Amino acid sequence: MALSSFASELRDGMTIGVGGWGPRRKPMALIREILKSDVKDLTIVAYGGADVGMLCAAGKVKKVVFAFVSLDFIPLEPFFRAARQNGDVEVMEIDEGMMLLGLRAAAWGSPFIPTRIGLGTDVIRHNPELKVIDSPYDDKEWLAMPALKLDAALIHVDRADRRGVCQIKGPDIYMDDWMARAAAKTYVSCEEIVESDYFADEDEARFVFWERTMTSAVIPVAGGAHPTSCSPLYGFDVPHFKEYNAFAKEGGFAAYFDKYINGRSEEDYQQAVGGLDAIRKLALPVY
Repeated sequence: MALSSFASELRDGMTIGVGGWGPRRKPMALIREILKSDVKDLTIVAYGGADVGMLCAAGKVKKVVFAFVSLDFIPLEPFFRAARQNGDVEVMEIDEGMMLLGLRAAAWGSPFIPTRIGLGTDVIRHNPELKVIDSPYDDKEWLAMPALKLDAALIHVDRADRRGVCQIKGPDIYMDDWMARAAAKTYVSCEEIVESDYFADEDEARFVFWERTMTSAVIPVAGGAHPTSCSPLYGFDVPHFKEYNAFAKEGGFAAYFDKYINGRSEEDYQQAVGGLDAIRKLALPVY
């Protein structure tokens, strides 16, 4: 699928899962297409970063289901922070493990998964929709983590073929495989399209983490995770994130949007941040 055709697949009110983790391997080219579209009233499910912050700042979001929204070295994503403090979006804040279980429940077709995670915490007090249930086998209580069913999942990967086989070679795939399985449709942007026989090599096939039948569309867009990282290909853009954070203090998201996204193609955006070669030279973070 062409990147320019992607946003027309989405509808107002959808529940959308966004893969990646904070400032790591987010499908930012797909997010930028949503920002330029008329789609609104979305429920976003994410281990969030700038994807969530931008969508909230642009007025695209009704609700966010999240375990955190952070840029790592900037602990609080600035635009999400403002949206939450102002009460602009509904929120369901849950533990990282609870979110994983919610995605698994959706993938398995189960209405919920029982867990001890969250018991005895304010997660239950702040999320009255979460239910505590009795075990049918003993006298223990369990939190029933509901399925997080997604209308669409958005994921960025290293390589994919035209059949929907997707490869991630970074050290962590986060929860992207469960995002794909929990969604009615999965849209994958990729750094490179390869021929299917590429995956005949077992050393390459071992980096495939979900069935190709889970992939609805493959969208080639090299550099499409910028300004987030796509390890091992490139790191996240620290100077760009610092500039992005500064817009929250002066100018607002509208100024950032006008400078980098509004009226621009993805190629224009990448040229504005230094070009694809510069993106690929971004150093990988060291922890």
